[in-house]
Amino acid sequence: MTQRHRRPSPQTLSVLTALSAAGQGWLYGLELATATGLKSGSLYPILIRLSERGLVEGQWLEPEKPGRPPRHAYRLTGQGRAALIAAARVEAENFKTALNPEPRGA
Repeated sequence: MTQRHRRPSPQTLSVLTALSAAGQGWLYGLELATATGLKSGSLYPILIRLSERGLVEGQWLEPEKPGRPPRHAYRLTGQGRAALIAAARVEAENFKTALNPEPRGA
């Protein structure tokens, strides 16, 4: 099956950006929801797609306090970081083009 390559949505870019800001640190879903402003119904499907594409990795982390359940945490992979950089380049090029449009009839 051929994988489609399309520009990431603003919501997906916000998730990638939040994970990038954490460096190699892990972020819980609630932390990502707070950082991005996304509700769980939008956030978790994005995380699943990003994980399936190898852009994000997830892991169950043991609780810091006894008696609490393990929590799922996420971090950006090298491939995810590259995808974010590529998306930023495309956006910068689009912005540059919008500022300096080609003259008509040239």
